[in-house]
Amino acid sequence: METKEIKVRGIMTRSNLPVADYSVNPYVGCAHRCRYCYASFMKRFTNHPEPWGEFVDVKCWPPIRHPARYAGKEAFISSVTDCYQPCEARYRRTRALLEQLQGSGIAISIATKSDLVLRDLDLIRTFPRARVSFSINTLDEGFRREMDRAPSIARRLAAMDELHRAGIPTVCQMAPIFPGITDPIAIIEAVLDRCNLIWLENLNLRGDYRAAILSWVHERHPELDGLYHDLYTRGDRTYWADLDQLLRDFAARRGLTYRRADDSGMAGQGEKPIIVNYFYHEEVKRSAKAGRR
Repeated sequence: METKEIKVRGIMTRSNLPVADYSVNPYVGCAHRCRYCYASFMKRFTNHPEPWGEFVDVKCWPPIRHPARYAGKEAFISSVTDCYQPCEARYRRTRALLEQLQGSGIAISIATKSDLVLRDLDLIRTFPRARVSFSINTLDEGFRREMDRAPSIARRLAAMDELHRAGIPTVCQMAPIFPGITDPIAIIEAVLDRCNLIWLENLNLRGDYRAAILSWVHERHPELDGLYHDLYTRGDRTYWADLDQLLRDFAARRGLTYRRADDSGMAGQGEKPIIVNYFYHEEVKRSAKAGRR
């Protein structure tokens, strides 16, 4: 792993994401090396010769000036990295970020695969509308180990549970769902009592990792070749439509709220988690942008 410190002019970046005003990434690159990582496109801008997942740049920025100007805004921490990847234990850049923003009135949404986030519970609980999401797209440790180098699913579930019991809204981000491999119902059953929101997102193959994922599926699950051809060559959405209905029926039986992300309104907090289907990216982008307006 190639790790180096770099100086940057600032850490708060205006976001074009529909879910936040600012996108904040304390690192460039990520040691978790997820096979399906959409952020691998960042290599176009970093000039790193190492493969994605084999380098991390540690950002060093000047102290945030006038943090109160962010009051009422929302920051999404970790849009193209994991702010609690292993090097955070040493460099503590995410903790420094939280310390600098503490008391500013900004809301924060943290996305991670790591239970290291628990170290900063004392800071996270001081932010208005703080939220922590964990990426969980399987309960099978064998599959997980082939897909990423992040902490185990058991550790993620335990961290989600501890945050939830501490009163921090938590999210199970079931992303991406691998058709024929991910078992969404089993995952929902596993997180029902420890999260407020469940996001489901389809495997959206694009960029450099498309060929790698299809090759992995062919090697490990040749019986799924036809399904993946239908989905990613022919553009057939039947699988996602059928899964949408399966999840809708399951939610109805269990008394859970289920909606597509392009439905009007979004999820709030409640005693039971709300399930939101993000299968159709373009519709979601339009809906989310309209909602923020």
